[in-house]
Parts: sequence; C-alpha cells; structure tokens
Amino acid sequence: MTSPSPSEGPDRAGHADNAERPDRAGRPDRSGRADRSGRADQAGHADRPDRPERSDRPERGERKAPRRAVDASRRTRQPTEVRRRLIVEAAVPLIAERGTAAVGVREVAAAAGVSVGTVTYHFESVQEVLSEAMVLHIERYYAALSEAAAQATSGAEGLRLLIDALFTDDTDRHWRMWFDYWNAGERDQTFARGQAERYETWHAEIQALVERGRDEGDFRCDDPADFALRFSALADGLALRRLRQVPTLSVADARRHLRRFVDAELRG
Repeated sequence: MTSPSPSEGPDRAGHADNAERPDRAGRPDRSGRADRSGRADQAGHADRPDRPERSDRPERGERKAPRRAVDASRRTRQPTEVRRRLIVEAAVPLIAERGTAAVGVREVAAAAGVSVGTVTYHFESVQEVLSEAMVLHIERYYAALSEAAAQATSGAEGLRLLIDALFTDDTDRHWRMWFDYWNAGERDQTFARGQAERYETWHAEIQALVERGRDEGDFRCDDPADFALRFSALADGLALRRLRQVPTLSVADARRHLRRFVDAELRG
C-alpha cells in the first residue's frame, strides 16, 4: 500500500486543504459577536439605535471656558470719570430701596456691573459712593425745582411753584432718601459736608426768590436769609410728618401750611 503524497493529505495542523476549509470571515467567533465585516451578533445589538452625539459635551482633555462675572461686552476700558459716574448712578436706586445702612460695596459693584476692586479703586470707601449718589439725586431733584422757579413770571409765583413741587405723591421717595442722608451725616463727615452744601444752595435759592418778590413789591421782608432758613426748616418738619403719618398729613395739607407761613411772613 502506497502512502498518500503530501499534497493529497491534511496539512500539518490537521486541517483540510484550502478548497474544503470554511471561510473564517463567515464564522462567528466564540463570543457570538459579529465578525469583522460588521454583521450583527447573536444578542441582537444591530437593533440598538445609535446614540445622538452631544455637541455641547467638551472633548476629553478640553477645558471649559471660565465663567465671567460681567459680560464681556461690558468689560471695556472707560475713562475714570465715566466709570465713577456709572457706579454712582447704580447706587441711587439701591439707597432709595434699602437705605444707606443696608448698602455695601458688593451691592454697589453688582448693581454697576463691575468688580469690587473697581469700586475700591475709584472710591476711598463705600460711604463716598453713597454720599455722591445722594448728592446726585438731590441735585437732580432741586435742579428741576429751580428751573421751574426761574421760569416763573414773578418771585411770588416762583415761591408758590416751589411749594407745590416740594409735596406731591411722587416726592415721598425723595424725602425718604433725604432723611436717610441726614441721619448718615451723624455718623460720617462725608455725608455731613454734602448735606451742609446742599442746604446752603437751597437757602440761597429761596432767598433769591424772596428778594425778587420784594423788589417787585409783592413781599415785605427785612431778612430774606432768615426767612429762607425758617421756610426750609418748616418744609423738613412737614415732610417728616408726612412720611411718619402720625398724625396723618396729606399733600394738600402740607402745601397749605407752607402757603400760610409765606403769607404770614411776607405779606402780613
């Protein structure tokens, strides 16, 4: 019996020749997963939908951009006076809402959209910010009064316009801020100096109206400066009484008391 030739028998690994050997690409592996051509495995993973890609998820190793306390569009370099005015303007409604005692440097910085360091760079203290904010509000308030009085046809009419403007349904906010500023002057000289300057200007405006009315023959007054002092003191007292409402004081009654004082002092 002759032995088969090497080409007719199995190879060294015991496999059949290439014609009878099954294709490895068509056989599943031992784990039952799909072969390299991408066929589904026996567990049915082909039915699993593809997960949507997360475009907002940062890539591995990518660092997130740090959050900014202030929007980048507002982080522009501005002149010193512009930045100071921005901070002061932002402090005005804070004082009206909370009072000077409840407003700190952090609240002012947040309202102005700047950092605490920016506030402390431009101002020596938060008291300086609040003082300038109060002065800004007061100057605006009394500038409107002065403008109305200056356009009056006489000194007597100008004084009447002042009385009407001092007490309205909208002026309670001003008086509340004014008295808060007044009380703060007892604790801080910055407030005290600012209020003293405002009183001096206010008295001068009242005095000028009285002198004008006297020159026009409507008033009789030997000391317009003294009258201005007593007129402003009465206005302050009526305003405080109106805010407290003990006893009740209406806008009309407050005006009436001031007009009677003018008549008694300048026309009696």
